[in-house]
Amino acid sequence: MLINLSDVMSDQHKTVEETVPFTMESVRTKSGEYPVVNSEPVHVRVEHVKNKEMLIYADTRFTVLIPCDRCLEDVRYDFVLNCTKHVDTGLSDAELTEELDESNFIDGYHLDVDRMLYQEILSEWPEKVLCREDCRGLCGVCGQNLNTGSCSCEDPGLDPRMSVVRDLFKNFKEV
Repeated sequence: MLINLSDVMSDQHKTVEETVPFTMESVRTKSGEYPVVNSEPVHVRVEHVKNKEMLIYADTRFTVLIPCDRCLEDVRYDFVLNCTKHVDTGLSDAELTEELDESNFIDGYHLDVDRMLYQEILSEWPEKVLCREDCRGLCGVCGQNLNTGSCSCEDPGLDPRMSVVRDLFKNFKEV
């Protein structure tokens, strides 16, 4: 979704405030593609600061299905994005200072809302997703989901090559 910024960048410096639909149907990362199952419209406000500097505010809520890291069951993960971007369209990427954000989501006089939100989603992406805190995961032998039932696989036990390390831990274990 593109928002026209010509009113903000013109000599009048009008504030642009729009509510646009959340158009992403899925979130694609290096680890896979995750469907968006619920979303609210995106509220965007763009204000002029000085010269070619702008403040961009955006907020929205949406839900993504992400597989549990242990058992691979789908987990509904809610994102609440409230982002503020301070950009200067007069500078190149090499000239950006620490207080300014990258402006690769602004092309000419248009703000690409999806591209800006995608960057925020990646920075908010969870490191670990669990269906529940005590998720037991999958059996390492047959792949049975241990949350839904047990399997008849034999416990492979501990690797005998690790016995030296186990003995070290036993000797230094505090009582």
